[in-house]
Amino acid sequence: MIGGPDMTAAKITIPPVDQQLEVLKHGVVDLHPLELFRKKLERSHATQTPLVIKTGFDPTAPDLHLGHTVLIEKMAQFQRFGHDVVFLVGDYTALIGDPTGRNSARPPLTEAQIRDNATTYTAQCFKILDKSLTRVEWNSSWLGKMSFNDVITLASRYNLGRMLERRDFRQRFEQNQQIALHEFLYPLMQGYDSVMLKADVELGGHDQIFNLYMGRHLMEAYGGMEPQAVLTIGLLLGLDGVDKMSKSKGNHVGITDDPDDMFGKVMSISDELMTSWYPLLTGKELDNNGDPLAEKKALARLMVERFHTAADASDTFVWWEAGRPPRNVLQVSVPKGPLFSVVLKAGGATSGSDARRKIAQGGVSIDGERWSDAVKEVPEGSYLLQVGKKWAAKIIVS
Repeated sequence: MIGGPDMTAAKITIPPVDQQLEVLKHGVVDLHPLELFRKKLERSHATQTPLVIKTGFDPTAPDLHLGHTVLIEKMAQFQRFGHDVVFLVGDYTALIGDPTGRNSARPPLTEAQIRDNATTYTAQCFKILDKSLTRVEWNSSWLGKMSFNDVITLASRYNLGRMLERRDFRQRFEQNQQIALHEFLYPLMQGYDSVMLKADVELGGHDQIFNLYMGRHLMEAYGGMEPQAVLTIGLLLGLDGVDKMSKSKGNHVGITDDPDDMFGKVMSISDELMTSWYPLLTGKELDNNGDPLAEKKALARLMVERFHTAADASDTFVWWEAGRPPRNVLQVSVPKGPLFSVVLKAGGATSGSDARRKIAQGGVSIDGERWSDAVKEVPEGSYLLQVGKKWAAKIIVS
């Protein structure tokens, strides 16, 4: 365990059940079984003993994105109520890769890639969670010690027919697509994590429901433990408005994106997508009678402030309202010549052919006017040269 709770910190009083439920149920898709969840909360309040709240993250990419933060915000709610929140790094399950929502096996990652990704995950989650109150566990600490006999015993706790009821596997089976045997181990491993942590509640995205229920099944199968309650939240769709947010799909907003990029990505989403993003990211309902553009700007500003600073949010908002002028413009002197040569010598391209390509694609402008003729002579003078959306220079042509 690293970054575990600070036991010397002031003890948090666990509040009454209804006070917790009013907050915890907001934005939830599945809460099963509700009676057991309430019972656990009642027992926790009566004894002032925190519940173990488990949430797993496989470090399959180096950075967290806004889709992850929806779940982490729910973890933070449990944390503020005094519960033992476990940020579980699925470094061992990442060796397989979660088959949820996949129509093929995930490409394997190396242990070095997983370790590097996990390092950034566990640092970035503390932008939301209280580091002094968060328990970070790595599932390799128990899965990596299992013998082959242990794996056989784990596999014997579930049957193939039930496994093929899972939509992802069933669809691939019916379409004669390959299902590698090791993929069946993934939900078993995730469920076994709950056994080892003695989880009271497991949180996950709505698409994780099969894996979360596996934890309930295995907890009863291993010594009749009280099974965990399952709580799922809605999925944050990516910028494309089609698939859930994913770095591999390139439709994500990373929480380490620079403020300008983060603001711009949020502003790029459709009004329709905004109706699902707003409640998931803010915990509040969108005012349907409000100004969609103003509300989108407010959301973009909030995201920048949440993951950077209030000053960054204010600066980026002013920059956006001013028309997104180039930042940190350099001043360079270049000799008079054709446009492609000026672009190259100013540093806006890596070669003459690269400069010609950018010009042909309409990505080059001088003082705000697009130039499309690569051999057009640039006369002597001082200009603002822009290449693409992010490169600009004040050029002195002589």
